[in-house]
Amino acid sequence: MAAVKVHGPPLSTAVSRVLACLIEKDVPFQLIPVNMAKGQHKSPDYLKIQPFGQVPAFEDEHITLFESRAICRYVAEKYVEQGNKGLFGNNPLTKASIDQWLEAEAQNFNPPSSTLVFQLAFAPMMKLKQDPAIIKQNEEKLSKVLDVYEKRLGESKFLAGDEFTLADLSHLPNCQYLLSWTDRGELITSRKNVERWWGEISSHDSWKKVVEMQNAALPGEA
Repeated sequence: MAAVKVHGPPLSTAVSRVLACLIEKDVPFQLIPVNMAKGQHKSPDYLKIQPFGQVPAFEDEHITLFESRAICRYVAEKYVEQGNKGLFGNNPLTKASIDQWLEAEAQNFNPPSSTLVFQLAFAPMMKLKQDPAIIKQNEEKLSKVLDVYEKRLGESKFLAGDEFTLADLSHLPNCQYLLSWTDRGELITSRKNVERWWGEISSHDSWKKVVEMQNAALPGEA
């Protein structure tokens, strides 16, 4: 049995971020389902490994971690000699550049993109009312963020330089949902450099495998 365990559903953007990292690094893992609809993420046993009751929770032998970006950094550092060896850079400047764009993703890209994905994709599935004002506001916010990305990606192949890194990988979950589950895909496809970048990062076998896991987890799928 694999030493690494990931607790959570693959449809979660945070969980899928960690899964993509593990696969990119050729790290065997066990995915342990967490039924959030039944409140399993708030159970006493689960709160021992994720005190905030969120997903994912991560175990590697005797250690536990939470927060997907921190987990990805850990995986890339601990298993540096496996899989994609440059996923978190190999010198202080490259690592700082990757961290810079990871922060940009977490602080600038993720909030509006996550809100759009929830409002446009998950709210209808959950039979919740959509809020047009929130959708409009976050579409405008995300558009401004992607304008910055468009300029950056006209200067380099990937966000942190010429190699695919955690900076790019971290964007995969919400970009995938925006393009596949909403009608706002033009936020990506209307920007030449961003569209080219998306084509590059989404073509990685690691992400294709995660998407397969997500599709298999959809309601009604065998």
